Amino acid sequence: MPLDAGELGAVWLTIKLASLTTAILLLVGTPIAWWLARTRSWLRGPVGAVVALPLVLPPTVIGFYLLLALGPNGWIGQGLQALGLGTVVFSFTGLVIGSVVYSMPFVVQPLQNAFAVIGQRPLEVAATLRASPWDTFVHVVLPLARPGFVTASILGFAHTVGEFGVVLMIGGNIPDKTRVVSVQIFDHVEAMEYAQAHWLAGAMLVFSFLVLLMLYAGRRGRTGWS
Repeated sequence: MPLDAGELGAVWLTIKLASLTTAILLLVGTPIAWWLARTRSWLRGPVGAVVALPLVLPPTVIGFYLLLALGPNGWIGQGLQALGLGTVVFSFTGLVIGSVVYSMPFVVQPLQNAFAVIGQRPLEVAATLRASPWDTFVHVVLPLARPGFVTASILGFAHTVGEFGVVLMIGGNIPDKTRVVSVQIFDHVEAMEYAQAHWLAGAMLVFSFLVLLMLYAGRRGRTGWS
């Protein structure tokens, strides 16, 4: 059964959302992960806990508080309106904000682990060669942490694709604007259109399996499993 225009729009919107969210998380999450891997501050525990909250909180809880904060009466929403930027709830921008918050640990934690594994020795060697901290990070840390970036990118993208509660709470269900694949499947099931739901749900199942297969295959290659 071919996908109709609404379903193709949901697929495209989902890919767009996951790609943009992953890019933002890599930019924002890299310094956070580096700090968490290197610092001895007492703030490491609280910051790490905040980053990991989406792992244990129901998505609807995160979506609810984001809706309150970003809505017209929320402190962030009021600030945006004061700047003339309008409201971001029930918009693609709201989806991106919610996705960044919800997928944060799936990017930060792999990067943090990759940075921690590097250890101190390569940084000390670079310092003896008079490399600046920036040069050390770009030419030493990033190449050594490449597997962590690959894992973080895959997990961040895949987790965003599979979101439901957060995107429905903060974005609603607006065709070609906020209706992603997971919401489209919900619509089909609610309307008892099981054939259409099977097509999209089956595609999500295959996609999730391939993501996990890529991750396990990559780990096997790096660790030399037989």
